[in-house]
Amino acid sequence: MAVKMVAVNKQAKRNYEISETFEAGVVLHGSEVKALRESKVQISDAYARFENGELWLVGFHISQYTKASTHRRPEPTRKRKLLMHRAELNRLFSKTEQDRLTLVPLSLYFKDSRAKLELGLGRGRKTVDKRQLIAKRDADR
Repeated sequence: MAVKMVAVNKQAKRNYEISETFEAGVVLHGSEVKALRESKVQISDAYARFENGELWLVGFHISQYTKASTHRRPEPTRKRKLLMHRAELNRLFSKTEQDRLTLVPLSLYFKDSRAKLELGLGRGRKTVDKRQLIAKRDADR
């Protein structure tokens, strides 16, 4: 299984305390896949949320592929559906609703020519927690 990394959300582990990670497929148009292969993507502002029992990725920006046809160009920041098994979706939905956790994209990659997104289930950190984490890391260094 060849894995080609496209984008990594470096701010996610600083801003969120990640407890679990999940892998999800992403529904994309053809020109979006080509733009991903050129790494023209930004996932730092993105998050996942549930709507009508389905998981959607919001705030995920894919720049338009320059060589694509002009008559059908998808919106760069449109909502994109995430694909997971129903049992995983139900478990994630209950955790996000009961424990007030957030689904944050950690990385985007190609796995066997399919676009996959690594989602982290985490709780947001406060500014004080971030400072303590930085001080602890400096002390360890």
